[in-house]
Amino acid sequence: MDIFAHGLWAAAAARGSNRKVRRKISVWWTAWWGVFPDLFAFAPAIAFMLWRRLAGVRPPAAVGDRSDPVFHLAWSLYQASHSLIAFGAVFGLVWLIARRPWLPMLGWALHIVIDIPTHTARFFPTPFLWPVSPYRFSGISWGNPWFMLVNWSAIAIVYLLLRRTGRRRRKEPSCRSGVYPPV
Repeated sequence: MDIFAHGLWAAAAARGSNRKVRRKISVWWTAWWGVFPDLFAFAPAIAFMLWRRLAGVRPPAAVGDRSDPVFHLAWSLYQASHSLIAFGAVFGLVWLIARRPWLPMLGWALHIVIDIPTHTARFFPTPFLWPVSPYRFSGISWGNPWFMLVNWSAIAIVYLLLRRTGRRRRKEPSCRSGVYPPV
């Protein structure tokens, strides 16, 4: 899925969760962790390609040439950042250090779970069991125009619902003060 959609889905999950849980989850941090796997995997490769272009170094003949070191760098980082095993290890380590789970990091896990069925074996299949298993699921391509239309429509609907239910909650009287509205 595209990076912007990942951020929006993660933010929507945090906003929706904040209505159900006592301990609030930062929407912005959750959105950050929702885009983190792609930033981690592709930002260094993009920076290296830009540097190469600015330095006048000729790139390989074809874009996406698998013999290009930039491709190998991106693929290596992609495996680590799109693994539920790696996520679990980092999440567990942060939990140990902070002595409680840092829930915004679940945006990272959501990113991986969304990518599993929305990547094909032909283009960056999600290595969600790396390094334990090489298994990858070949799903539908998130780049299909019909899928992008459905995905972005679903995002718009979810945000409209979050906004609508948020307005309704603000209009309801609060009973926390101990003063109840007349029946």
